[in-house]
Amino acid sequence: MARLEAKIAVITGAADGIGHAIAQAMAREGAHVFLGDIADSAGEDFAAALRAAGHRADYLHCDVSQEVDISGLIDSAVRKTGRLDILVNNAAIAIGGMPVHEMTDEQWHRLIAVNLTSVFRGCKYALPHMIAQKSGSIINMASAQGHIGLDGWTAYAGAKGAVMAMTRQMAVEFGPLNIRVNSISPGTINTPMNDKLIKEIGGNLAKAWVKMHPLGRIGEPSEVAEAAVYLASDAAGFTTGTDLRVDGGLTAAPRYVPELL
Repeated sequence: MARLEAKIAVITGAADGIGHAIAQAMAREGAHVFLGDIADSAGEDFAAALRAAGHRADYLHCDVSQEVDISGLIDSAVRKTGRLDILVNNAAIAIGGMPVHEMTDEQWHRLIAVNLTSVFRGCKYALPHMIAQKSGSIINMASAQGHIGLDGWTAYAGAKGAVMAMTRQMAVEFGPLNIRVNSISPGTINTPMNDKLIKEIGGNLAKAWVKMHPLGRIGEPSEVAEAAVYLASDAAGFTTGTDLRVDGGLTAAPRYVPELL
């Protein structure tokens, strides 16, 4: 039997990268996936491809910096299926590579809106449905940078650290209602967002990322997706308040090599 058979899952930032891989993996495991993103063409095509492969998938435009979009995505899933079993707060942006005193207020507020406030809002609108059905699994995407320092990424690390703190708090608060809340901290993953950073920052960033991971490589989105499927499944029924590090050993033995950056 598929691990997520008949489950209803909402995934933000699902048009590419880690979110795309999570949606694909959950659909293959039997979930009806509701995909949210701002890349409408890619998102619609992805949902159509999943349906053509025999899976259940719907796409809705969702700018996670807009409260109405998040509530609309979740409400759409519940209206269509009658329930919500899984929420993956995955959408994020990367603003960094600069000392904190050089970051503008506009950059700060933009990053917090997408990387932190969206997580709060996703949980805010998902929890009433999960409370009513006395079950649910919330997975919040954190980051290895919430555990270790990297020059130029104070704001990003702060947002991801806050995601982990919120995750632990909600796990304690809603555990008695059979709602599990966990986070995932990826290391450097082969995604379009990181490809963009390599182009923007330049230098030896790609080489540095490889050297920083004890496994000697960066990760693939599918590897993070497998962790998400596990946390969403009944196999993780006694797992809550946990941050699952899918980081190639980065946070266990940081190999910070600033001379390569």
